[in-house]
Amino acid sequence: MHGEYKVPGGKLVVVDVETDGGVLSDVRVAGDFFLEPDEALDAVNGALEGAPAGTDAAGLAARIEAALPTGTVMYGLTAEGIAIAVRRALAHATDWTDYDWQLIHEGPQSPALHMALDEVLTAEVAAGRRPPTLRVWEWGAPAVIIGSFQSLRNEVDADGAARHGIEVVRRISGGGAMFVEPGNTITYSLSVPESLVHGLSFQDSYAYLDDWVLAALADMGIRAWYQPLNDIATEQGKIAGAAQKRVVGPGGGPGAVLHHVTMSYDIDADKMTEVLRIGREKLSDKGTRSAKKRVDPLRRQTGLAREAVIDRMIDSFRARYGLAPGKVTDEELARARELARTKFTTGEWTARVP
Repeated sequence: MHGEYKVPGGKLVVVDVETDGGVLSDVRVAGDFFLEPDEALDAVNGALEGAPAGTDAAGLAARIEAALPTGTVMYGLTAEGIAIAVRRALAHATDWTDYDWQLIHEGPQSPALHMALDEVLTAEVAAGRRPPTLRVWEWGAPAVIIGSFQSLRNEVDADGAARHGIEVVRRISGGGAMFVEPGNTITYSLSVPESLVHGLSFQDSYAYLDDWVLAALADMGIRAWYQPLNDIATEQGKIAGAAQKRVVGPGGGPGAVLHHVTMSYDIDADKMTEVLRIGREKLSDKGTRSAKKRVDPLRRQTGLAREAVIDRMIDSFRARYGLAPGKVTDEELARARELARTKFTTGEWTARVP
């Protein structure tokens, strides 16, 4: 069995392993990491050899830590990262390069239709009728997108939204409210087979699915990192928020994961604070005094046009994993339009948590 895991902000860990009588055997750890002294690698392999195959990542990491020689130095590598690679091998997880990725980047669409497209396209991936897909959004109107479980009245100032002509929609994933305006926001979705995140905890899957965009930002001169649970941040502040939804496959079989990210290219902070009810407790938790300081736009940090940022992100993904141009099919679009009409524009859905 073969498993791979890219340590967030670090290096690739590769594990080949067998099982014999319910325990790990023939364990071989490799990768492009740095590890001193040399005998530390033998210690890692030895710590994993004979471990019960059902041991979780935390338990495997503890075995590794206990076996490392005194003074061991890891660079681009962690005991947890090795353990996750083992779990992915045992789960027969797939890798990014195992797939033929498709790009969808079409014209502006309504907020409700975007919500519906996420649901439809991810369901198609779960059913095996669509390849893993990167979809870059273009916004047809300003909007506030609230999380699946958020209270509408607690998150949105209805008068402020009406005054500024801002539509409020609820998405199928959890997480917090996002304020978006056409031209000021970069949003993308990944619809991927569940096997891509096999062996990862829910939290680790966020970091894993965000890693490519951190590399793309680095290519633009921005040192960014994943900030648990679902933020992407730089030294200047938060620049993006992510959310996920797991979709069950047909007949309850293996499904798919929707992972979408909204990035602030630019932001009208005054308007945002008139529309969103951002509580003091939340601001305090983020270590800031003002909502205006919570998000630091990409426009200022990159000096690039929004379209150039998007192009560089797409180019980075393509260089790493391959990416063929695609489109929403007529059937998918028809289903999404119907779903937008019957679900995402209805008060029953939008105010399901009043």
